[in-house]
Amino acid sequence: MSTLTITTIQSNLQWEDKTANLQQFEEKIRGLQQRTEVVILPEMFSTGFSMNVEKLAEKMDGPAVSWMKKLSAERKIIITGSLIIEEEGNYYNRLIWMLPNGQYGYYDKRHLFAYGDEDQHYTQGNKRLIASVKGWKINLQVCYDLRFPVWARQKPAASSLADLVASEMEARDLPMPPPEEAGSSITDTAPEYDVLVYVANWPERRNHAWKTLLQARAIENQCYVVGVNRVGTDGMGHYYSGDTMVVDAMGAPLYTRAHDEDVFTITLQKDSLEEVRNKLPFLKDADRFIIA
Repeated sequence: MSTLTITTIQSNLQWEDKTANLQQFEEKIRGLQQRTEVVILPEMFSTGFSMNVEKLAEKMDGPAVSWMKKLSAERKIIITGSLIIEEEGNYYNRLIWMLPNGQYGYYDKRHLFAYGDEDQHYTQGNKRLIASVKGWKINLQVCYDLRFPVWARQKPAASSLADLVASEMEARDLPMPPPEEAGSSITDTAPEYDVLVYVANWPERRNHAWKTLLQARAIENQCYVVGVNRVGTDGMGHYYSGDTMVVDAMGAPLYTRAHDEDVFTITLQKDSLEEVRNKLPFLKDADRFIIA
């Protein structure tokens, strides 16, 4: 079975200082001694969790995205993390999934942190991004998304989904969509993804929720979960303890680190994941649902 090697970088972000942050991450990435395939950086890794969007936002051809593209190509690795992006007058907390060939995917944070006024400055995303690497499927999410399990939930089998769409349309007296939209053309009933990634700026005073929910997402979705957080104190006085974690499909932490900067590389095993899913086939009993 295949393996996937990932590297998490837990770092103290310099407040609203793109040059300093990109420099420190470049040094850490260039200093990697172990072979890796995916490098995961925290949320808003070039600025910290700032609402100063007019000053800090960049376009998709801006300096931080260009930095990701250049370093990804040079090191032949995938680099992911979120940035403040401006597009057509809207601002997004956008996770970039940068490939070594210069192609990329992106995910705009769905759940904006209203408690910190993020919803007053950023535009909400409405589509999930599930990337594919060497046969692994990776669901990419951002920080506050962690508190909303439906957004991360493995979708039900295709046949169940098609039946659910049909019953909902009938109940609302609406015409049936084409088969491909209803899901009946999908024959793969395997889990939707294998790894769930959260990049974050999650404060220390709520770290119990962070650690508990990362383990819960792994257990309920029978997948690996990787949560990459920052450390240090930001420009608003909030302290971050990191607590970056890698969790297996049974909810057991394979790695965690608090308070200190750290670069950690681990190889995930697909056969271990499949063993859990085969011995404990709980996903087949999951509730049917549609994300509107």
